[in-house]
Amino acid sequence: MNDFILRRVKRAMLTGLAALLVTLPLLSQATMVRVHTTQGPIDLQLLDIETPITVANFLAYVNAGDFGNVFFHRSVKNFVVQGGGFRWDSAAATCCTSVTSRGTIQNEYSDLRSNLRGTVAMAKVGGNPNSATSQWFFNLGNNSANLDTQNGGFTVFARVTTPGMAVVDKIAALPIVNAGGTYSELPVTGWSSPNPISRSNVVLIREVTVFPSLPLQSESDRIFNYLEAAYPDILSPSIGDAGIVDGYAYRYYSGSDSYVGSKDGKVYYRSPTQTNNQITEIGSVADWLALAQSAGY
Repeated sequence: MNDFILRRVKRAMLTGLAALLVTLPLLSQATMVRVHTTQGPIDLQLLDIETPITVANFLAYVNAGDFGNVFFHRSVKNFVVQGGGFRWDSAAATCCTSVTSRGTIQNEYSDLRSNLRGTVAMAKVGGNPNSATSQWFFNLGNNSANLDTQNGGFTVFARVTTPGMAVVDKIAALPIVNAGGTYSELPVTGWSSPNPISRSNVVLIREVTVFPSLPLQSESDRIFNYLEAAYPDILSPSIGDAGIVDGYAYRYYSGSDSYVGSKDGKVYYRSPTQTNNQITEIGSVADWLALAQSAGY
C-alpha cells in the first residue's frame, strides 16, 4: 500500500468511527442495496418497516433489472439528483427509452421521515399524491420546507450511507446542461460543446444489487462491503470476487488489481504497487467491523 493510501486508511480508523456514530443511526434491520454507478457505488438503507409499499415497489424494479443502464437525468444544485426514469442501453444509437412503469403506488409520506439531506424519496406527478412509479431522487440538502408540505408530501423510503453520499455529492458537482425537454438539467461528465451528448457523458447506473441480510453476512463481508463503498477509487469494480485461500477470506478487484482480506482477527490490503505484492495489515477485524457497523453495514 503506498503511503498516501495508508495515511487515508489510518485516518479513517482514527476519526471515522466517531464521526459516523454521531451522524448516522444504525439501521441493523434495513435492507441494503448498492447502486453501482459510473461515478462510484451508492449504498441505500431501505426503510422496510416504515414504507413497505414503496420499498416493495423499488425492489420490484431492482430485482427485475429495470434500473440497469438507467441514468441520472436531473440534477439541481443544493436540491436533488434524480433518476429511475430513463435508460440509455449500450446498443442504442440514440437516447433514450423510458423505464416501463409497474403502476402507481400509494403515497406513504410521514412527517417522521422528512426530506433531509441524505434521504431518498419518490418522485411524483404534480397534484397527484399517489402517482409515484419508478423515479426517485437523492435529497442534497434540507428540503423539508418544500417537499414535506406539497402534493401530500414526498415519501422518503431510504437513507444513503455516509460513503455513498460522497458519491452523490460527486454527481451533484458535475456540470449541468440543457439537453431539451425532460433533460433540461442533465448532469454530464467529459462533454464539451458543440459535441453531441453520448452515453459516455451521462452518469449511468450499471445495476442495483441487494446485499444479503446482516445475519447472513460474515464479519469479513460486512467489512469488505464498507471498504468498497469508502474507497471506490482503490477498490474497483464496486464489488470484488470473493474467495478463500491459505486461511484468508478475500475479495479481488480486477479494475484496480487489488485485494482486501482478513485472517486471524486482522484486515489486510494488497495492490500491484506494493513491493513484491506485499500484503499490508491495515487494522483489526474488531475495529473495522465497528466502523462498518456504525455506517449500517
